[in-house]
Amino acid sequence: PGPGMESLPEAVLIRILASIPAVDLVLVCRLVCCQWKNLVDGAALWILKCQQEGLTRAESEVDAENWQNFYFLSKKRKNLIKNPCGEEDLEHWGEVENGGDGWKIEELPGDFGKEFPSEEVHKYFVTSYEWCRKAQVIDLRAEGYWEELMDTTQPKITVRDWYAGRSDAGCLYELCVRLLSENEDVLAEYKSDTVTIPQDNDANWTEISHTFSSYGPGVRFVRFEHGGQDTLFWKGWYGVRVTNSSVTVEP
Repeated sequence: PGPGMESLPEAVLIRILASIPAVDLVLVCRLVCCQWKNLVDGAALWILKCQQEGLTRAESEVDAENWQNFYFLSKKRKNLIKNPCGEEDLEHWGEVENGGDGWKIEELPGDFGKEFPSEEVHKYFVTSYEWCRKAQVIDLRAEGYWEELMDTTQPKITVRDWYAGRSDAGCLYELCVRLLSENEDVLAEYKSDTVTIPQDNDANWTEISHTFSSYGPGVRFVRFEHGGQDTLFWKGWYGVRVTNSSVTVEP
């Protein structure tokens, strides 16, 4: 028999391995032999895969573990909030508090409202004359973010929300996001001030965001909660409007 793959130059072997799906590299190829394990654990293979798939990073560091994690986090990057714009009514939202006449979903721009900055968003949730709140708990492991990654790399977790008022009514808005442990202990928290939008406002949509970093080991869940009400106590739905909520784990 002729020479085997072990006789190939390392650069050639890396190019061959780079054509294999990433999950197979880690779960199968890494177990073939010491040479393949070292290549899969090294930086060069993952840098090449990132280049091939157009994944770029700002940092100039070439750290083996960082490049592998960067690849997987980039591929997984998505909004972990389900039904962020009310397209499925209140589906996926729990711990719903329906103060006043409760939550309602309306089409953009709505009465005395403005269009949303993105054409992809068509609906929003609107609150009533007493506090309306709703929450969503994200299971990070179920979404594919394994324990070692969350405990060691501690990738940044960015939360965003958009809110607006009607131009003819004042309202209040709040956002509270918590990083939770296995037992749902609070490991980190972001709580906005209570935002007060006056009556006769411009009805423009405003983005609020926060990024968690260096939050320590043990994070397994993200609990996202927002809500508000109107300040005039008018029957119906004159309170704050919210839409396009998002939670992303950043590469």
